[in-house]
Amino acid sequence: MRVRAKRAWALCGLALFPAMSMADWAMNMRPGVTQTSNDIYGLHMTILWICVVIGVVVFGVMFWSIFAHRKSRGHKPANFHENTTVEVLWTIIPLVILVAMAVPATVTLIDMYDTTEADVDIKITGYQWKWKYDYLDDEFGYFSSLSTPRDQINNRQTKGENYLLEVDNPLVVPVGQKVRLLMTANDVIHSWWVPEFGLKKDAIPGFINEAWIRVDTPGTYRGQCTELCGKDHGFMPIVVEAVPQAEYQTWVGEQRAAAEKEKELTQKEWTMAELMERGEQSYQSACAACHQADGSGLPPSFPALRGSAIAVGDMTGHIDIVVNGKRGTAMQAFGEQLNEVDIAAIITYERNAWGNNVGDMVTPKEIFDYKVQQQQ
Repeated sequence: MRVRAKRAWALCGLALFPAMSMADWAMNMRPGVTQTSNDIYGLHMTILWICVVIGVVVFGVMFWSIFAHRKSRGHKPANFHENTTVEVLWTIIPLVILVAMAVPATVTLIDMYDTTEADVDIKITGYQWKWKYDYLDDEFGYFSSLSTPRDQINNRQTKGENYLLEVDNPLVVPVGQKVRLLMTANDVIHSWWVPEFGLKKDAIPGFINEAWIRVDTPGTYRGQCTELCGKDHGFMPIVVEAVPQAEYQTWVGEQRAAAEKEKELTQKEWTMAELMERGEQSYQSACAACHQADGSGLPPSFPALRGSAIAVGDMTGHIDIVVNGKRGTAMQAFGEQLNEVDIAAIITYERNAWGNNVGDMVTPKEIFDYKVQQQQ
């Protein structure tokens, strides 16, 4: 008896374990915060209940027929070949149901693809492994990269609430305004997905895909790249902040001023200390994912920079590989991704960090002149 009791308790424990371990797990979609996402949710629920009714009717008739006309009660199978009335009915009824389902689905799809009369135009470009947002009407743009500390990723710190779903520069949009999104990619196929918006759109090199959003509720909304775009595919989050119109206009003004200031920094006389400080920040954002925070790299795909021939060798070669990348390898061209100040700071940092101590310093003006020379 004791053995049987232990087995019974063990079975009860196993039965309860999934319920306890997946208490927050849900199967259904969520409504979202845009009209499109709510339309999709409403359409999903309508069709779901139509399917439920059809299933109940069909299986109900089937199970009743099996039970009420079973052989043990003396019933014998009927012997007939066709019934014109039944065949007409089971053709017309499904047709009517499909048309009734297709009409609202078509209306929703047409609305989803209507990007006309937008209030704000934003170009989204996917890079390995970050996003660039260009505000076409206001002539400024910036990169958005993962900001989760590497110590959390490497299990040296406790993981935060929004682990791998936090960025340094979120996409900011105005509440109640129609925002047109033009999506493309610089290297491989990416996919821009935010569940609360009911939006998932591929970003493909050489193509422009269009989508639009109108966020009705202020807040912060998170998503991810849902395309297998490389080894750090899981480190490419999306964060969107929807803010009131007045706050959005203030933010746009600040971004324009910052963009102008960045242009002026190219002509500034920089010191080694200033470049090293900025270089460390820029390196962590743009380079550490592949070459590691300590410059040790991940050989053979991502070589070490600490003591490498590039970082301690010829300055021109170092500038060239950062600006133009290296064909046939994972080394990207950062000439268009980063401004002259960040490129100069990163190169200066790489040549003087981790014990390299070359003593060289490259200025933003030198990077600017190098780019001009390359274009000639």
